[in-house]
Amino acid sequence: MAAATKDAVLASAVDLARAAAEEVAEDAALVGEHLGPVVEGERLVSHRFAATAPGYRGWYWSVTVARVPRGRKPTICEVDLLPGQDAVLAPTWVPWAERLRPGDVGPGDVLPYLEDDDRLEPGYTATGEADADELAIFELGLGRERVLSREGRAEAAERWYTGSRGPTAAQAVAASAPCSTCAFLVLMAGSLRTEFGVCANEWAPDDGRVVSMDHGCGAHSQTDVTPPPSDWPDQSPVIDEHDVEIVRVQGEDDDQGDEADQAAPASSAESSTSTEPATEATPEPAAEAGSEPEAPADREPETPAEPDPAPTADEE
Repeated sequence: MAAATKDAVLASAVDLARAAAEEVAEDAALVGEHLGPVVEGERLVSHRFAATAPGYRGWYWSVTVARVPRGRKPTICEVDLLPGQDAVLAPTWVPWAERLRPGDVGPGDVLPYLEDDDRLEPGYTATGEADADELAIFELGLGRERVLSREGRAEAAERWYTGSRGPTAAQAVAASAPCSTCAFLVLMAGSLRTEFGVCANEWAPDDGRVVSMDHGCGAHSQTDVTPPPSDWPDQSPVIDEHDVEIVRVQGEDDDQGDEADQAAPASSAESSTSTEPATEATPEPAAEAGSEPEAPADREPETPAEPDPAPTADEE
């Protein structure tokens, strides 16, 4: 097949092509200079014009014209806005199911069902009969419809081990003991229990997350903190043996309070007695004349004095 040659009639239809581009752009200012014709085929030529619209750097208008055999009048086939080599393009479109990344699923989001997922395998032995399989799964409760396959378990183990909760994490390198010796490690079920567990320490940064056995952190159950040395020198204690510090005990204070309460009524009674007026002394009756006063009972009777003897002739 012979190569298409340049058509003079179509190559000269620049004004016709520009008018068609301006009509589609709805603004003549958005169609720039003519970039030249491109032969697309026999009696088929495309005229290109620079696009001056904001945000379309490197794009161009392509207007394709054609004519019938032995015809002298070109006609418009199509008008397109196409990107050039230096055009700013959007990333290649990726389906939504393939565009998701871990952490993108939020509240209310639902992932599409994947019929052929390499990470999963049937959780039962399929019989090939749909009704019998559904009966075994849903009505008899023989197990889950699908479970993790060997490949799915391997991918999960590799992702966990090489992630931020594996042995290469910064906190694991700085830890003094691995998680395998920690009392807060809850072992997993199945074949992954030999390599992974779940942290149950509320003070740990990985609480409630899967960690590897050789992971670690500063919240290990057996770790302790060595007190740092003081910046001030230790001084010997000063003992004052000449000072007495009186310390009141709670029980003594209560006893003293009870004694004070008992002493208060007695003191009030004494004060009331002292304030009563003194009674007048009743005069004793006078002793009768000629009667001797009675001696007190506790006083002994006086012995009468003996008279001196008369002097003799010799003493005179």
